[in-house]
Amino acid sequence: MNKRVENLQSSTLSDKTFLLKEYTFEYKHTSVHTPEKHLREVYDHGDGASVLLYNLAKKTVVLTQQFRLPTFLNGNTSGMSIEVCAGSLDGDTPEVCVKKEALEETGYAINSVEKVFSVYASPAIMTEIAHLFIAEYTDEMKVENGGGLDNEEEYIDVLEIEFIKAFDMMQTGEIKDARTVMLLQFLKIKGIMES
Repeated sequence: MNKRVENLQSSTLSDKTFLLKEYTFEYKHTSVHTPEKHLREVYDHGDGASVLLYNLAKKTVVLTQQFRLPTFLNGNTSGMSIEVCAGSLDGDTPEVCVKKEALEETGYAINSVEKVFSVYASPAIMTEIAHLFIAEYTDEMKVENGGGLDNEEEYIDVLEIEFIKAFDMMQTGEIKDARTVMLLQFLKIKGIMES
């Protein structure tokens, strides 16, 4: 355990969908400081994985659009969010997860994925690590309609957009999802869609 953290205790605030806990602990900033008592709420819904599908020949990407209550509560009047395919690992490896989510959400059966990086989703309040991938797709890989699973009430719209338009949508604020922004920027920085 971290020598700066002492007397770590927790209590469950909610476990209805995922786990929300309250933690108290003493934190010693340096060896000469007196430990300070802290109180934090931490949300744990497990780790997740996301994938950005791209088509080199058409210079397009496949994104999803669905209602997200937190964005609505924070000023997004429609509540709709444009995002990459994503899901919770639920015991799968990140690679298996993104292939499964791509099929469920977009209808594309992708064969291989490339790991970009892993990031903490929101390290001040969540334990989640987000594993981010890119994957090339072709029209022939479209084997289902997509749209998400009915039992998960996702109601997903599948969007195939020119990469340059998607990149512009990020800059105008039409795309605000952090994972999507990171992956679009990754394609741009690496010059993948410019070859």
